[in-house]
Amino acid sequence: MKLINAQSVLITLLLVILTNGLFAQDHPAKSTNNEKITSVEILKQLLNEPGIKNKEAQMEVVNFPPGSTSAPHRHPCPTFGYILEGEIESVFEGVRHVYKKGDSFYEKPFGLHSLTRNNDPKKPAKLLVLFLNTPTMANSIKCK
Repeated sequence: MKLINAQSVLITLLLVILTNGLFAQDHPAKSTNNEKITSVEILKQLLNEPGIKNKEAQMEVVNFPPGSTSAPHRHPCPTFGYILEGEIESVFEGVRHVYKKGDSFYEKPFGLHSLTRNNDPKKPAKLLVLFLNTPTMANSIKCK
């Protein structure tokens, strides 16, 4: 099994941030200027270590344009977040949080994100997310 060291992950993260979404995926969103929330996968690693069988670590940078709001959704896996830039407002399981640059958080599986948005009408926000999921399972599930 190939091990990835911290320096390689940091270099990869910086390249992704600098390319600003060259291979970005769109997420359902509303924005004051019609820009979409995008995410860029920067790491995907199957974990088959003692005590951690058949799990996949997937790291993404999520770009929130100014004034953007994501659709309600759930993550079916443990989710860790770190705010790289700007500020994100989140209502998770009915509790409102405002995360600023440098803040980190953990979210339990299947918790409802009834609101996730960048309240700033002029500045983008960036979020680094780490999912620990079962391979082939989607990291986000849309809610109605």
